[in-house]
Amino acid sequence: MAISQKYLNEGESVIVSTRTHAKALFVPIIVLLVAIAAAAWLMTIGEGTGGDVLHIAAWVVAGVIIAWFVVRPFLVWWSTTYTFTNRRFMERTGIIAQKGRTIPLNRISGVDFEIDLTDRIFGCGTLVVTDASEAGRVELHDIPRVEKVQLKVADELHRLYGRSDDGA
Repeated sequence: MAISQKYLNEGESVIVSTRTHAKALFVPIIVLLVAIAAAAWLMTIGEGTGGDVLHIAAWVVAGVIIAWFVVRPFLVWWSTTYTFTNRRFMERTGIIAQKGRTIPLNRISGVDFEIDLTDRIFGCGTLVVTDASEAGRVELHDIPRVEKVQLKVADELHRLYGRSDDGA
């Protein structure tokens, strides 16, 4: 899951690399099961030429639904990564057309997390990266073990700014 070494500069090392929690795939899995069940149920209806057309149409519709509501979300989940290095934050997404965002670590002013009840059950949360840009903040939803990720990044920010524990 870590970002390829070819995207890192000399002397740059990965602190944290992750993608969203697999809970993002729960709805697509339910859609997959319902689409297959509906198409299979429609196979029991109709006989003759009309039934054959209905069967083919059911599987074509199920295939389109599966492609759009199951395969596409899976590919987005699989191809999206969030990486913190000792120099920057990188968000990368896309398989064919790729999109990325990079924030230098020295522009990040804070890293916070938010965990609601559902997130607590699944062991994930929202990581909020605050920077000095016009956008101001980036919310990374459903990050696994968000508290540990926040601690690692905050520790790296602490090291980067050379702050000592006594406030000096």
